[in-house]
Parts: sequence; C-alpha cells; structure tokens
Amino acid sequence: MNKSINEKLLTIQAELKTKKSRFNNFGKYYFRSAEDILEAIKPHLVKHKVSVVLNEELVVSDPPTILSTATLSDGTDAITAQAVVGVDMMQKGMQVPQKFGSASSYGKKYALGNLFLIDDTADADATNAHGKGGQATPTAKISIKEGDEAFKKAQDYIKAGGSIDTIKTKYAMTADVEKSLTNG
Repeated sequence: MNKSINEKLLTIQAELKTKKSRFNNFGKYYFRSAEDILEAIKPHLVKHKVSVVLNEELVVSDPPTILSTATLSDGTDAITAQAVVGVDMMQKGMQVPQKFGSASSYGKKYALGNLFLIDDTADADATNAHGKGGQATPTAKISIKEGDEAFKKAQDYIKAGGSIDTIKTKYAMTADVEKSLTNG
C-alpha cells in the first residue's frame, strides 16, 4: 500500500536526526544550519520517494523580510511550512548582500525546522541574543487552526508519541486548538 504524503512526513519527522555541527565562537555554542538539515534529510527523501524544495519571497516592508517556504512533495501531493525572517539592515560589519544572505539562511533553517518538527528549544542559536542584550526569540511561528494541514500534522505527531510542548515551540495556537489536539 502506498503511503500518503502525511504518513511519509510523519515517518520522516519521527526518524530524522540532525546534528548541530557548526560552532559559534562568539556565543560559544553549537548550532545546526539549513545545510545540516538538508544533508540529514536526503537519505529519507530517497527512502520515501519524496522531494523538498525551498522557495523565498522578499516582502518589501520596514524592515525588509524574507518569507521562506519548505515544500515536501511526492509528485502528487505536497505539504508546506513557512518562516518569516526580518533582515537586520542595521547589522554592523556586513555588506547588504550578507545581511540578506544571513536572513535567507535563517529563513530556510526555520522553514525546514517547521516542516520536519526539528526541536530548536535547546539550540543556543534560537535563544542567543548575539551580543544585543536580552534573549532572542525565533520569529517563525505558524498559526494552527482546526482542520488545516498543520493541525492534521500536529495530530499525527501527537498520535505517534510527540509532545504538545514541542509543537508549541513551532506553532501558535488558541487554547481551544490545544485542547482539541491533546484530547483528540
């Protein structure tokens, strides 16, 4: 029997392990990059006969933002997850292309993390303020509504033994939606 795209994604989410292979000398922590995630998912893509495509869209705003979309497809059906990342135009020591490239890398990382439910709560890169004082917060959170694709994905994740707390690190939801997920 052929698995649905949801079943394939659920299996990949459960099996995927991606290491934090990069080290930030300034912050003294290890982190994973979009490239690390892509390297880790490639064997799963072949195994489950699916592909991943990353797309970006520049949103002209102040500050400029990049909308990154990660799409998992089996050639018939697809599931997407997105991340929105601001471009820090005031960042010192970077040329404009580097500022956009840095935001692009973060957007891809968080879109992939949202799609594959990669838990970054213990990732210093997600909580480090990078010398700016205070604690940084990830900017990528998707709202879950009952009946949408993210809700179904979250239900599957919980049925497979996943934690609502892990889902809440990636997704925004109302108390009613959380109750439906934990009691459904």
